[in-house]
Amino acid sequence: MRKRHQKGSLQLRKIGGHKVWLLFYYENGRRRCKTIGAASKQFTKSQAEKAAQDILTVVNGRIAQTQEQPLTFGQFVSDVYLPFCKQYRWKKSTTMTSEGRINSHLVAAFGSRELQSLRRQELQEFLESKAAIGLSFSIVDHLRWDLRSILELAAEDGHIERNPACSISTPRRAVAGEKKVMTRENVATAIRALEFREALIGKLAIFCGMRPGEIFGLKWGQVANDHAVIRQRVYRGLVDTPKTKRSVRKIGLPPGVVTDLASWRTVSRDTGVDAWVFPSERSTTPLSRDNLWRRNIQPKLAEVGLGWASFQVMRRTYSSLSREAGADRKVVADQMGHGIGVNLDEYTITSLDQLTAATVKLEAYLLETAERPKEVL
Repeated sequence: MRKRHQKGSLQLRKIGGHKVWLLFYYENGRRRCKTIGAASKQFTKSQAEKAAQDILTVVNGRIAQTQEQPLTFGQFVSDVYLPFCKQYRWKKSTTMTSEGRINSHLVAAFGSRELQSLRRQELQEFLESKAAIGLSFSIVDHLRWDLRSILELAAEDGHIERNPACSISTPRRAVAGEKKVMTRENVATAIRALEFREALIGKLAIFCGMRPGEIFGLKWGQVANDHAVIRQRVYRGLVDTPKTKRSVRKIGLPPGVVTDLASWRTVSRDTGVDAWVFPSERSTTPLSRDNLWRRNIQPKLAEVGLGWASFQVMRRTYSSLSREAGADRKVVADQMGHGIGVNLDEYTITSLDQLTAATVKLEAYLLETAERPKEVL
């Protein structure tokens, strides 16, 4: 833990052609810099050192006073961690999901506890209890990551000697749900069941691998004859930049989707470059993903036995069926805005027919090799 008393660092720097005395020190876990004064015959190094000492006396006094009041987990999260993440780490969409999760689960459990009192065993038991009540693997795993991140920052700031969450793990009982994909027959059934607009949205997810936020964030100026340009996305009504750097991309559009987009354009009220492809009734805002799914898509899919489908299932279907159709895996990953590893591990599901075909192919090869007569020398 950082000591209450610090000597700081007095440095002579050249700024704008003039030499200036600068004092560097730490307060509230951040490195600070304060200008002492311009170096001159009238303001010598000894004078700068005395001025620096006067400043550090005040700073060290504030730090000592603050440390007399033990910092709680809740105070650190609200005063330090969340402001830091919102300003430097998180996108708006990440803030919307992470802040609520942290407050609902972690602050609710440990908010009044002093940071120094938290121990690895109880943090692991906390995760075990969350898994035991049936929370999904994804939520429990995110809580583990949140604890590590929060306490790592607390350690960096000197509030705790070491991070007790470094070695905690996601409980084995937190089983990830089945990653479902649609078959070719499922896709055809879904498209037939939906109205034209909703079917087009489904095709952009299934045939083109687009995220729902990218679909509803699409503007007519980004749609070309054979491709679309992804520049923004919509998440819970907020227009934001794409999810990752890879997400800013051009995506290919198959002929059928191009034809459907052209038909949709002819009946759209506004087709200007800044107009939404799928606008709300007010036209000035994009269509709400959740409302559309709940009112127009999910009920229709449920009627044909596909109520289990979701936008994530559709996107996973694009990846899996593209592989089954023989598409290059790098091309598929680029189309989805992913790295190859993420695409194969998280989005591509191998069908039973493919698994069986692989074993049949290997068996035939091995038997052919075993039965092949040896050459006579």
